[in-house]
Amino acid sequence: MIELKVGDKAPLFEGIDQNGESIRLTDFAGKKVVLYFYPKDDTKGCTAQACNLRDNYAALQEAGYQIIGVSKDNEKSHQKFITKYELPFPLIADTDTSINQQYGVWKEKSMYGKTYMGTQRTTFVIDEQGLISGIIDKVKTAEHTAQILKNV
Repeated sequence: MIELKVGDKAPLFEGIDQNGESIRLTDFAGKKVVLYFYPKDDTKGCTAQACNLRDNYAALQEAGYQIIGVSKDNEKSHQKFITKYELPFPLIADTDTSINQQYGVWKEKSMYGKTYMGTQRTTFVIDEQGLISGIIDKVKTAEHTAQILKNV
């Protein structure tokens, strides 16, 4: 089980966004990145989180952040989610959960007495050198931007 810590080098990844375009962490070299992992498009908590980031996108950009969302939903699901909520940032379709696993957020969860594997909602703040400068694992979906900006 991968357990990343503040100060660790962020794992390099390559994924496909909602438009079928390749996105790599190296594409953002020299920039600050907010890489947020969430369980599912268009569900209550995930929508609240995405809309909070959307509503505060200008402040996040002003602070120098690039926002990238990751879930195991496919490109088509991401396209619908982005269109429905006018999200201004890319979402990676991590359908094989490889990026979730690289970041140690693919974990056993339980609901109604059943256990299953799923994404642990977690946000990684990555600095210009590619180091993890913050990890938010207790995400408050409706106040997520404030949590990120506290890490600055």
